[in-house]
Amino acid sequence: MANLVIKDLKKEYPTRGEPLEILKGIDLELSPGDNLAIIGPSGSGKSTLLNVLGTLDHPTGGSYTLNDTDPFSLDEDELAAFRNANIGFIFQEHHLLPQLSVLENVLIPTMANGKPVAADVARAEELIQRVGLADRSHHRPAELSGGERERVAVARSLICSPSLVLADEPTGNLDHRNAQQIGELLLEIQDAESMALIVVTHSRDLADMLGRKLEINDGRLSSATV
Repeated sequence: MANLVIKDLKKEYPTRGEPLEILKGIDLELSPGDNLAIIGPSGSGKSTLLNVLGTLDHPTGGSYTLNDTDPFSLDEDELAAFRNANIGFIFQEHHLLPQLSVLENVLIPTMANGKPVAADVARAEELIQRVGLADRSHHRPAELSGGERERVAVARSLICSPSLVLADEPTGNLDHRNAQQIGELLLEIQDAESMALIVVTHSRDLADMLGRKLEINDGRLSSATV
């Protein structure tokens, strides 16, 4: 059973003339354990789609349900809580707080409801070990390599056990070796956690690692040709 169902999703922005259409009727379904790469040229709508999928921006048409919930029917506080509990984010820029340790950075999403509890800390320590940074848990981001920082971002995205993880160019700033390792790590953890994973990328190598590839062009999704 699909936990993410999108039908005829549209997004447009007002202009002085005709509205600017960015997403022109997106249909997509993902079940737990599914993974998907979305590729496309700059300006094709990738970032807009990712923002809507992450509930950071509202669609102007169509329907979106995640875990049988329409997040856009929720009020602002409910939506923030829903997003934090159900969606994990991995960005090309890691957005790690420089004054915090690896462990503290991974725990940030758990702080929405106050101070992390013991179970949160145990989960963070487990994830840090799984991404291969057990000996770096008390280091700060400046003491880590680019690949290590991206591993912290992966662990942070999983701390609340989301059902959907969205990755925006997760290997964009990495060399080939580190990019390959991050791709393999993502898929290994995604399989173990039975979550749905969507990766937006320019990297054909990374896209080829995922189970399905779609291309977005002119605001529409289609099967990737290569």
